[in-house]
Amino acid sequence: MITHVAMVPQPPLLVPGIGTAPVGLRAACRTAARTLSRVSGHWLAVGGHRERITLSGVSGSFAGFGRDIRVSLARDVATAMPDMPDMPDMPDMPLPALVAGWLRAEADAVDVRVELFDEVPPAVREEGRACLLVLGDGSNRHGPKSPGSEDGRAPGFDEEIRKAVSSADTAALRRLDRELCAELGVGGRVPWQVLANLADGADWRAELLYSDAPYGVGYHVAVWERVGS
Repeated sequence: MITHVAMVPQPPLLVPGIGTAPVGLRAACRTAARTLSRVSGHWLAVGGHRERITLSGVSGSFAGFGRDIRVSLARDVATAMPDMPDMPDMPDMPLPALVAGWLRAEADAVDVRVELFDEVPPAVREEGRACLLVLGDGSNRHGPKSPGSEDGRAPGFDEEIRKAVSSADTAALRRLDRELCAELGVGGRVPWQVLANLADGADWRAELLYSDAPYGVGYHVAVWERVGS
């Protein structure tokens, strides 16, 4: 049963050496991850991807984002590759899994099983894990210099996301419209709705750690704790 949730965005710039993170964002993500690790070292992570993938016990690199910074989804999985010609390259990992691996190491968690979805599934296997890491961005259309170009609906959309994650409003997350999210370049709809399904029917205490749209993209960091049994 999921009892603790950390919601974070997934920009590569979270990782030192890749980019300059906005003030407070990196610290908020580390705080959220460490909240989970104080409960359990074994996490479940959910994110969005173009296809359905499950990853565990593997390593990957941020080389595709400009720096060969290596991360793993388990503490006992090596990230250093010997300089030998017959050794294979490190496997490519989708961005949500890379960020999950980086946060796992930052919080010194034992392992994280990453479930990536192209659409909200009817069910997700928790397998006894109590801690859920949810990776997803808001709209990428805040302002004229945003990655997706400006859309006047973006600020209102991410304000609604801020309200939902700061109050553990699963109904609001479940109501997110697929077409609107696609138009606004939202990367978090699927994982947020997976969270809504997993958290439904329980009472939650929520704390918002960060919410802003630096560089034209909405980023939200929050932690939820299940109240009662």
